[in-house]
Amino acid sequence: MRPKCPPRTGAGGRKLWAAIVDTYELSEHELQVLREAVRTVDQIDRLQAIVQEDGDMQQSPQGRRVHPAVVELRQQRVVLARLLAALKIPDTETAAPAAPVRGVYQIRGA
Repeated sequence: MRPKCPPRTGAGGRKLWAAIVDTYELSEHELQVLREAVRTVDQIDRLQAIVQEDGDMQQSPQGRRVHPAVVELRQQRVVLARLLAALKIPDTETAAPAAPVRGVYQIRGA
């Protein structure tokens, strides 16, 4: 049975959910990571809409500053990358073998 997408998920989150659950069978802990990734995608979409409306810069008493949504957008993109990496979904579009996971070391001279 196909797992249900979390409630109130936006278009970007639904697209990510479908792309993964239609292709892979995930364990419960992997589904939880995917749920968080979906929420993060939706947060990124909302922040991007704010930046599109307000612009990258804002006027402040100290002069022009980067919009706070730009900073949060960058942080959410880092979170998304880490969540997707945690799922260890193989890249099927490239024939190159995936690099070993950071923190896993091969035995030398074996």
